Amino acid sequence: MQFVIRFLVGGTMVLIFAALGDVLKPKSFAGLFGAAPSVALATLTLTIFADGVNYADSEARSMIAGAIGFLACAFLSCQLMMRWRVRGAYAALAAIVAWFAVSFGIWAKALK
Repeated sequence: MQFVIRFLVGGTMVLIFAALGDVLKPKSFAGLFGAAPSVALATLTLTIFADGVNYADSEARSMIAGAIGFLACAFLSCQLMMRWRVRGAYAALAAIVAWFAVSFGIWAKALK
């Protein structure tokens, strides 16, 4: 039953976000909108049914912290490569460290 719910919710969300990505410019956003949000929403829906709203609330907060950390990672890697001409591998390594630091910092702050 869980697979059916995941299929229906995930498929519906992929369609909605793919349509949104098709409307927005540039078209490269279509893939971004088609994947991550739909998987996150399908996972949260299953979590609500399996473990309840309180646990899903905790999971949603963790997803938000990870998304903010990813934004920091993307910003830092772009700055390192474009502004300071750091090689891609080194920029990615530094950006991943920043991703974890920001994500876990927000997550730890939310626990208090």
